[in-house]
Amino acid sequence: MSLTFAEKARVLAHLIKWRLTWNRRNTHYRFTLPDNPKFMGPRDAVRLIKDGDVVVNSGLGGNQRASIMYWAIQEIYKETGHPRGLTLMSIGGHGGRGKAPGTFDELGVEGLVTRFISGHMETFKAVLKLADAGKCEVQIIPQGTMALLWDALARGESEYCTTTGTGTFVDPRTGRGTPLMDPAHGQLVTVKDDMLCFTCPKPNVSFFNAPAADRKGNIYVKNCSMVGESYEMSVAAKRNGGKVIANVGLLVDEGYDDIFMPADMVDAVVVYPGTEQTGSISHRKHWPLFTTNSDLPIEKGIAMLKFANQTLGITPRRYEVENCLARLAAATFAENGQKGMFVNIGVGLPEEVCRLMFEGGLFEDITLLTESGVMGGLPAPGVFFGAGVNPKRIITSPQIFKMCYEKLDVTCLGVLQADSLGNVNVSNRGKGAINYVGPGGFIDLTTAARMVVFVGTWMAHAKMEIKDGKLNIAQPGTPKFVDKVDEVTFCGPEALKAGKTVFYCTNVGVFKLTERGMELIRVTPGVDIQKDIINGCTMKVVLPESGEVPLVGADIMTGQGYDLKKLFLS
Repeated sequence: MSLTFAEKARVLAHLIKWRLTWNRRNTHYRFTLPDNPKFMGPRDAVRLIKDGDVVVNSGLGGNQRASIMYWAIQEIYKETGHPRGLTLMSIGGHGGRGKAPGTFDELGVEGLVTRFISGHMETFKAVLKLADAGKCEVQIIPQGTMALLWDALARGESEYCTTTGTGTFVDPRTGRGTPLMDPAHGQLVTVKDDMLCFTCPKPNVSFFNAPAADRKGNIYVKNCSMVGESYEMSVAAKRNGGKVIANVGLLVDEGYDDIFMPADMVDAVVVYPGTEQTGSISHRKHWPLFTTNSDLPIEKGIAMLKFANQTLGITPRRYEVENCLARLAAATFAENGQKGMFVNIGVGLPEEVCRLMFEGGLFEDITLLTESGVMGGLPAPGVFFGAGVNPKRIITSPQIFKMCYEKLDVTCLGVLQADSLGNVNVSNRGKGAINYVGPGGFIDLTTAARMVVFVGTWMAHAKMEIKDGKLNIAQPGTPKFVDKVDEVTFCGPEALKAGKTVFYCTNVGVFKLTERGMELIRVTPGVDIQKDIINGCTMKVVLPESGEVPLVGADIMTGQGYDLKKLFLS
């Protein structure tokens, strides 16, 4: 379903207004109530944060940004030198990549933050620059593991023990563990009885974005795009004698909805008109398509977000080579999938795979979910990642990760590097903290899923084209399939040990992880196996015992006659 001219004009006007005003704020704004001292302005709330505090925040991507609080903390620190020496913890990629204002990255100021703990680092450019300058300690804990650790802290436990991460870089037996730059910073993980036991500083300040509060200070999440870790991290902070600060966009009557967080858990309520539902969209003028109350046709919602991402330049333009790869990955899923599966989709090329699943009619046969806690509907792409289009249910991220470990059938994720053992690197792009991505939920999701479908280009910076139903590699690039990855974010041998089914979909064909190694099970027409694959990379490639590799079908190469539903049900 395409947008009408008027619908495009409305979305465009919204984005232009946001872009022209996205750095506008008033940290001196104060909404107060004479009979409830918990209601205060952002600057008053900041004064609850003391030097050396351990501060936790919820959010993923553009969702749940407590922007006015980030700005207020930064401004007051620059004016007074306090609060200083903070430890900050944020599970998801909640920064601005050095571009978008009003993100958690506003706190990346020398002296303000001296320790940062997260699962996904690449968006926190200001913090990473401090780390490279030796002015901020950075620790990495996988996103789901960190969520479940906060859940454990909320129950009064001091650590969370798991097999997740075994054989990866966070396992101190095989990798560097949790410190990003300096081993002298110490480990937040230890090995006990072959389990990895994670810990972190106990939080004493929790602040988060929520849609609404009533006059008593009860917090509501009706019409949110996600709730993330808000509840569990706040319980953990209160258990440690700490403070909880809620930044909301609306004041509502008591009984507005089910209470998400009772007033007796909340120490400060900051009502601010510009508080966002998700990037560019305020709670006061929320978009129903991100809520469980949406009555917008899902096709219309998808078209709106696609147009918004293209306008913002967030979604890269896809060419036929990438479209063919997405068709191959979607077909690989369909051939091996079943009705009723719980499926997680990552960012980048997996978003294209997700689009094909929807267009191919698989939407009603599977349940799609994101690590933020959004279930059903369709995962939102680009700047809105973490939200969903017409979601059926929104739960906390610790709850969704618990569910993944019980029920997740498939995850479809991207690849930075893969190697001869089936190991995958998605966390480390190069030297220095500034080039560090972090695992996000990758380690947890690949550990939980029974089947993993990786999708990634065969070479970086190569020039390829589809011509007459065949792939032509006009100019080779840098191989992404190597003998040994730079960092292990997914451990192939551990996946084999766990009995997982693992596919690697590339432009040149599909590999499957087997006891024999990385076996080429399907090859793209136009590709010379010896020249383009075996000699074209340093990864050890295994051919089927028969020596014959089936060709990728013409329907996948051209898109003509491509029937994903038929593959799925066959």
